[in-house]
Amino acid sequence: MTLPTTTVPGCAASTTPRRSTEGSLPTSRRSDRHRWGTTVLLFLGALTVILPFYVTISMAFKTGEQAVEGEAFAWPAPFSIEGFTTAWALTDFPRAFTISILITLVTVIGTILLSAMASYAISRNWEKKAYRWAFYYLLAAMFLPFPVLALSQVKLTGMVELANPLGVALLHIMFQISFSTLLFTAFLRSLPAELEESARMDGASTAGAFWRIVFPLMAPMSATVGIFAFLKSWNDFMMPSLIIADPTLQTLPVIQEIFQTQFSNNYHVSFASYLMAMAPAIIAYVISQRWVLSGLTQGAVK
Repeated sequence: MTLPTTTVPGCAASTTPRRSTEGSLPTSRRSDRHRWGTTVLLFLGALTVILPFYVTISMAFKTGEQAVEGEAFAWPAPFSIEGFTTAWALTDFPRAFTISILITLVTVIGTILLSAMASYAISRNWEKKAYRWAFYYLLAAMFLPFPVLALSQVKLTGMVELANPLGVALLHIMFQISFSTLLFTAFLRSLPAELEESARMDGASTAGAFWRIVFPLMAPMSATVGIFAFLKSWNDFMMPSLIIADPTLQTLPVIQEIFQTQFSNNYHVSFASYLMAMAPAIIAYVISQRWVLSGLTQGAVK
């Protein structure tokens, strides 16, 4: 078989074979199409979040006259905080916000501490049957949502005088601890036990090794568990509405539902109220998102 040659004026003919790129072109094109398809899907997914958020912001800063015009995508001109001041006074926002933030903080702190301690005991005593069954019991509890147990929980909290925000926080912890323990246990399996053994050789107790060595290393997963607990507690509507007996001690989602009829004809007030309620959750996630992502990836592999 004769190889193709190339002739350059003034030089001898070259017998170096030309490298064919025909085999690599289809693979490269398929890869490009895959990247474009993924980009389009991500762009469409981002639009489903960005557009409603943009409408919320634009409507919240409009005047009452601008809001009733029906042009949701039109930028407010001029900007107005009339909706925020009305919603602030109408819903008694400082009181409802304080109650919501206290319930959420108790939920986040309690969920992280209890789940971390339970996961540590389970992961370091996995060879013992009692700890394995405790883990399976917590996993089974994940399949019992609050609506299924709502009637029994309402009666129980009333009997023990916990029909208040504290009772809601305790129930939030109870319903979050199963999933959080699962995340913490998966994360702890990636931590070498030699760290604790060296601490015990230096005289540290089990509790000392956990609080001084293990728990600080669990910070990425603690952020992940914390943000999940925060969003679940902050956005919860059903549990506070059923558990809290005093209407003046209700959380923001319930207060907004109570005033929903008054918001129906004042779009700028309703969107301003929703934006004020969303702000803490958005800020919390923006601050902790890098720890959330690292915690999920570190807990995914052993």
